[in-house]
Amino acid sequence: MRRLALLIAMVLLTATATATATAAPQPRTSLNAVESEVMCVSCGVPLAIADSPQADAERREIVRLIKAGKTKDEIKDALVDNYGDRVLASPKDSGFGLAAYLVPIALVLLALIAAAIVLPKWRRRERVEAPATDGPRLTDADSARLEEDLARYDV
Repeated sequence: MRRLALLIAMVLLTATATATATAAPQPRTSLNAVESEVMCVSCGVPLAIADSPQADAERREIVRLIKAGKTKDEIKDALVDNYGDRVLASPKDSGFGLAAYLVPIALVLLALIAAAIVLPKWRRRERVEAPATDGPRLTDADSARLEEDLARYDV
């Protein structure tokens, strides 16, 4: 009976330790991590390079939220609540903002497809249009002079 209780206790302890180890703690965010993903709403430039009173106010708010223990996503959500979507440096991944992600990908795919279709035809056409030649034909005088030059050459 003691062995069974000891075995159950060990299993519970192992399960608790495993659950604790797999639950990763939220990483603490920094001002630099948030600054690179938000914009100064008055300057229209990334907050990391903005130099205005509004940018300083946004930085103070971010520092206040970091000290309150907020994560990066929570800080960005709070900034969106205060300043609107224009504070985010990246477009939303829904609606019209989704086009900012999909259009470049579609253009690259179309360019690859066009190249795969056009390039073989273009290379084939070049081969047909430009037949291989052995060079200009030698006249009898040129051929005789070549033979004389070769005969004089000692190896």
